[in-house]
Amino acid sequence: MKKIVAMALSAVLALSLTACGNNSSDTTAAPTTATGGETTAPAPSGDVKWDWALGTDSVEDAVTHLFAVKFAELVGEYSEGTMLITVYPNAQIGGDKALLESVKAQDGANFLVQTTAPEVAFMPKLAVFDIPCAFPTIEEFRAAVDNPAFLELVEAVYTEAGYKLLGFADQGFRVMTANKTIEALADFSGIKIRTMDNANHMAFWTAIGANPSPMAWSEVYTNLQTKAIDAQENPYEVIAGASLYEVQSHVINTNHIPHTLALITGNSLWEGLNDEEKAILEKAADEAKTFARQQASDRVQQRVDVITGGGATIVELTDELRAEMIEKAQSVYDSIKTAVGDDLYNAYLGE
Repeated sequence: MKKIVAMALSAVLALSLTACGNNSSDTTAAPTTATGGETTAPAPSGDVKWDWALGTDSVEDAVTHLFAVKFAELVGEYSEGTMLITVYPNAQIGGDKALLESVKAQDGANFLVQTTAPEVAFMPKLAVFDIPCAFPTIEEFRAAVDNPAFLELVEAVYTEAGYKLLGFADQGFRVMTANKTIEALADFSGIKIRTMDNANHMAFWTAIGANPSPMAWSEVYTNLQTKAIDAQENPYEVIAGASLYEVQSHVINTNHIPHTLALITGNSLWEGLNDEEKAILEKAADEAKTFARQQASDRVQQRVDVITGGGATIVELTDELRAEMIEKAQSVYDSIKTAVGDDLYNAYLGE
């Protein structure tokens, strides 16, 4: 825990948003984005052997979608048009839970890009990504998830649950918004904050004195506007994209949890591929991961400009307050370590 405290004494904003575009060549299958359930892709030039669907619960103007489309583009390019992927954003073919079930069964969605938070209900050991305040910079988080020792362990978690992990990207850290500044631990007391429906996330906010309240994302803006809730937490790109600065006066750089994005498919699809096809997917996933991470770092200032231009104030937390938050959250660390096991927990933190 001393290491976690030390690592959390500084925070670096590394968050982003970028617009998406198709960038296919004339001689390969184009990456595709479906609208209203219909593919808008031009006919590929090659003989299509595989025609797959990739689903997300994300809007198109987000790194999640960028990751998905770049992967689809590269698969089409490297397979010379024989492997086609159509991307369905905006939960067109299912929300997070439905997509996880569909990808495992291969009965609608074949690939999925989503944050790891909803996956914890299916794979409890993925709670490792819920360890709060573990990394002072997003670069250190990325190094942690790329560590071969950690990757081997986490890939086994996915495999045992029926999935093939193809890579991790991110949307930077999750941060808090509220209608007041946060200067001391007591300022969190009683704040009704919307979180995802993840027990570890809720336990963290409870531990530092807030009142977490899971709710559907579609309800958040209205509930903030009517003051049914006081606060919420999300990456900067979500805050900017949803114009939450219109109903929240402060963005507090809690940087409490990285917004991890996982690209996965089902074991049954993976096992039905030959070695060359697997190599194409792995190469495309690795390059798409790198691309998505870079996009998540390049657009930081633009997101900040949008938010501050809308009237919100950015608040940095002191090192002393971060240390207090970590101390208060000790029970959360202990609970997660018990759930994921010492090996995975320590590999993630580099211990």
